[in-house]
Amino acid sequence: MLEASCHCGAVRIRVSEPPNDLTSCNCSLCHRVGTLWAYYSAGEVTFLAGGRATVPYVHGPRTLAVHHCPTCGCVTHWQGLDGARAGQIAVNARLMDPADIEDVPVYRFDGASSWTYLD
Repeated sequence: MLEASCHCGAVRIRVSEPPNDLTSCNCSLCHRVGTLWAYYSAGEVTFLAGGRATVPYVHGPRTLAVHHCPTCGCVTHWQGLDGARAGQIAVNARLMDPADIEDVPVYRFDGASSWTYLD
């Protein structure tokens, strides 16, 4: 199991296992907030603290709710709202201990235009 925590510690997340890979997206939001996504099904993610206190941001086609800590502002996760992403949660791996993810491959995703992986 791995844990992720926002800067102030108000939001703490535990995932069932290390990610197989990570995604660096260049969409207009991910580019600005500097996230690195690790994908899980909802049953693989446990909120140890602050899960109900996060602030969701829903934009565009309204398929994702991107959550952040109301205290320190760190983007903690996104949750799928409908369609293929319903029941999926992506945890911001930048909130994990760097040693826990240092060997996990990172793939670049072109969320800005082509919606394809670049590598």
